[in-house]
Amino acid sequence: MNSQAASGHIWLIFFFFTSSAKGNLETPSFQPGILYQYRYSLEVQLDYVSRLSLQGSRMRAEALVQVHLLWRNLAGEQLLQIQIQDLKVHHDSKHEKSQNVTGDPSTEVVLGKEDTAELQLPVFLHWNNGKVEGIYGDGGGRPQTLNLKQGLISLLQFQPHYGTATEEDVSGSCQVTYVVSKDSVVKTKDLHSCTRPKFGFTSVNKIFGVLWQPTSKSFYSVRGSLIQSVLSEESHEVSPTLKSSIGTKIVSRQQLELVSSSMPGPAETPVQSLQEALAGILEKHQPISTISPPFKRTCMQCPSLKTYLRTLGNRRVKMDVSKVSTTWQFHRFIQMLRDAKKRDVLQLLRKAPEKMVTFFIDAAVAAQSTASLAALSEFLDFSNKGQVPLLEQFLYAAAFSPRPSKELLRLVLDKLNGKELDPAIWETGIIVIGTLAGKLCRMKLCGLQNALLPETIPTLLHYAEEGSSGVSGTAVSALQRFSSQHITGEVKKAMRRIFHQKNRNYEKTSRLAAAEILLDNEPLPMDLTNILLATRELEAEMSKFLLSKIQTSLHSHHHPARKAMKEILKDPQINNYNYLSKTGSSSSFSGPLAVTDDMLSTFSLELLFTESGGLLRKSVSGFMLRSHGHQLQAAQVSVEAQGLESVLGESNTEGEEEQELMAGMSAIFFEVQLRPIVFFQGYTDLMAKVLLSSGEPTNVVKGNVLLMDHEQAIPLQSGLQSVVKLQGALGLDISANIDMNLWEQESRTSIKTRGGLAIDFTAEIDAPFFQASVKSQIEAEASINFDTAVRFSGNPVLMCLQLREEQLPYREIFTISESSLNQSITVRKGRRGIIAGRELSLHRANSEMCKILLTETKE
Repeated sequence: MNSQAASGHIWLIFFFFTSSAKGNLETPSFQPGILYQYRYSLEVQLDYVSRLSLQGSRMRAEALVQVHLLWRNLAGEQLLQIQIQDLKVHHDSKHEKSQNVTGDPSTEVVLGKEDTAELQLPVFLHWNNGKVEGIYGDGGGRPQTLNLKQGLISLLQFQPHYGTATEEDVSGSCQVTYVVSKDSVVKTKDLHSCTRPKFGFTSVNKIFGVLWQPTSKSFYSVRGSLIQSVLSEESHEVSPTLKSSIGTKIVSRQQLELVSSSMPGPAETPVQSLQEALAGILEKHQPISTISPPFKRTCMQCPSLKTYLRTLGNRRVKMDVSKVSTTWQFHRFIQMLRDAKKRDVLQLLRKAPEKMVTFFIDAAVAAQSTASLAALSEFLDFSNKGQVPLLEQFLYAAAFSPRPSKELLRLVLDKLNGKELDPAIWETGIIVIGTLAGKLCRMKLCGLQNALLPETIPTLLHYAEEGSSGVSGTAVSALQRFSSQHITGEVKKAMRRIFHQKNRNYEKTSRLAAAEILLDNEPLPMDLTNILLATRELEAEMSKFLLSKIQTSLHSHHHPARKAMKEILKDPQINNYNYLSKTGSSSSFSGPLAVTDDMLSTFSLELLFTESGGLLRKSVSGFMLRSHGHQLQAAQVSVEAQGLESVLGESNTEGEEEQELMAGMSAIFFEVQLRPIVFFQGYTDLMAKVLLSSGEPTNVVKGNVLLMDHEQAIPLQSGLQSVVKLQGALGLDISANIDMNLWEQESRTSIKTRGGLAIDFTAEIDAPFFQASVKSQIEAEASINFDTAVRFSGNPVLMCLQLREEQLPYREIFTISESSLNQSITVRKGRRGIIAGRELSLHRANSEMCKILLTETKE
């Protein structure tokens, strides 16, 4: 432990033992005619949260600070001159010699002449009984240099009595709490409460954001009215929500210690007002903001789009969106496009090879700069049917935007308004508008499932109860996506009427969806009991499905019905064989896929069969992520078939409407509803697909998605600033295929998902004479296959579900960079590995049927 750190710990121990009692101190002040000298030290550390062998970056600075009184009045206001002298800066240089180190290897940082001159310029503090009322200078100096002086002055702000107040300093306007005892003050600053100029952005989905845990404490030792010493310690732990192990810890420590209070200083200025005193000192005095303005580091080595365009025609096109190399390219293009001009973005879109245009559209939407949106507006022609694939790519890119802007929504609305559009583009456009409106929470849209706005609920309830079977099912499905806070008593009353069929008959999928709303949203014991009692009267498959779902809720620690259901099942009149043992093939299953310190991912599967022939009516498979109190529906795929009973010579259940022969799929990815895909509709279409099918899979999603987009400025009380950036992208390729053999009475569906994930997390520290950054990069490639095989020629129906994860290669790269006038250091380490592939067993009944069906297939 170095002497400075030891001194800091001694002061901490002293303050903790002397701050147990409340009290008041004398009003702080400086006396005229005395030159006060303080030793000032500043230390900042930028490191990884996890214990890596790679050491972080550390910088320390020491200086002599001179303070003297220029003016005062009877109310306790004072004008102080504060000047920094003899600044020395060092950084720890313990990185391995084998790494990239250029320049002088000594630990002392050489200061430029301009930095030295600016730092030695005095500033003038208007101090009122310990409160910083204003800071003044001659108007010169760069912002970063002024910030360091603001950080020093922030140590002089404290109140000599117990209580809570709102104060302004370099951190912003913050709530602070004081504990005062004899000769000491402990000041605690609530950094979460600070308000300051707007800077940066974050993702709408909190699960793709960051966790920020800051602390700030200052310890003052006072003798009479004079500050003897100040020790301030501040720390920030910042990490991606989904992976805290790659997070960063920023620690800043300031110490001010009185060295001398006996040297003679300048005489007090004999004027009446503060303005007169300032006018006598500075010819043109300029106020300096107490709050440090945020700033962004300029990247001098980042590639530009203009440079890329010069070689565009010579580049070979080979791009697989599911490969992580493509995802890193996507990262780089987003940065290029954010700094590019409209004419360059437009030239890129017009001259790009045909196979790369969709990639550049994804990047331009993700960049979301004024120039990139303007270029897209000019490039895309929604009345041009030849551009339909590009238009759909643009619309989905907008829907997946992690932080859509009003300008992006306006662009989508303008392109859809008043034009004769391809039906598929119009349908996709409506879905996308709903998504954007829901994320922005600013537009009043009704009846759009993706909007998820509470104002749509009355309309959805009307169609859920009064609409035809198809409309009713869609409306109830839309209601399922609202959070519990919006599932009010009125919504639950309507769901009870639908499930129990109080006013009319409803299609079974609508009734089951209504029951799920009652079960999944703060369920009442009355509803749980009535649903259990109703299973005695329901058809076998519906009853089996509901009971299976209830059993799943009992085994899920996160399900809201778990506790109430356990209480109800203590009643032997309900918890018995007659209620809980039902025959049928329908089922509901949910279980964990992966568990880490930060995240729980679960897989759920619901299967609903027809009553008579055991045909699969609907299957819903989903992946859910939960992390630190947030959750996200990462994926949900529904495959639905109806009307097959008539083809196979079976009759509908009594009371149900005659349904058109149809099979299709709908999907939700990252809470964005995609346009449904119809495999066949009507008998003629079915026969054509059976006879003419090419066997090629149908593309569901193919493109690059920016999931994480976060930038945050963290002003340190020392006057230094840290900027934290998180960018995470996913290259996604999802395809689906359905194969129906009516002669053999078999069907097979296959959904294949391939993806490349790339996450870049960076924290930077900037000073006028020193820059440092720590970077964590993660990449992985994944492939998941979900296959279904059904043979409905026998009794019972045989059905095999297979969920397979291929082996997953991943790599982590950690980089530390430091630069100053006399030295540049880059240290990089990495690690890689492979997670073995596996096949999930799902549930026991499925495993048994798979054995039978797969054995017969091999024979």
